[in-house]
Amino acid sequence: MSIASEKVYVEILRKLKTIIQEGGLQAGDKLPSERVLAHLVQAGRSSVREALRSLELLGLIETKRGEGTFIRPPSQHRLVEVLASFVLHDDATVKDLLQTRAMVIKECLSLGAYRMTREDEQALTNLLTSMKATEDTVLRSTLSLQFQESVIGMCGNQLLYRLWVELTSYEASLPIGSAFLDYDECMQLLQHLKNKDSDEAWRIFSRT
Repeated sequence: MSIASEKVYVEILRKLKTIIQEGGLQAGDKLPSERVLAHLVQAGRSSVREALRSLELLGLIETKRGEGTFIRPPSQHRLVEVLASFVLHDDATVKDLLQTRAMVIKECLSLGAYRMTREDEQALTNLLTSMKATEDTVLRSTLSLQFQESVIGMCGNQLLYRLWVELTSYEASLPIGSAFLDYDECMQLLQHLKNKDSDEAWRIFSRT
């Protein structure tokens, strides 16, 4: 994914966050429709839809079929709020938290490389197939996030997994944003995991 595309994607997420905060929306409140959100953030509906999907993957919102999209209870993502307030004016702590995220990723990859099942491998391969089949950069970034989440989930440790989700969500709120692995990088990552080479897998994943 190009840097320009990443900036557009992250900007949509930031605008959505601002709409939620300035609108005083609370847990359980319904978000505006995709059409309204697209108008508010000045982006296409497909881009807004994929951005919402990313927020849902991070546990910040939930979609109920036939009803709409709602803010999830704060207890399910309180760590993000705590981190945001804690490091708001502390660059050193930001650095510490990003380092912690890197350590969590490394441990998850170490565990996942040996716990990956055939079903896990097939699921990752299916995501790669979808990434290769689309030219939509926003969709590719969402599939990349799903790929990364699936890789982390293979560690089998729910605490490490939740730490990664929360820290990644926090990182996305920073001015530096967060990066997405492109198709080739995801392919390399999967191959390293199949070879049980967690160090090389970490080298690829650390680009995010």
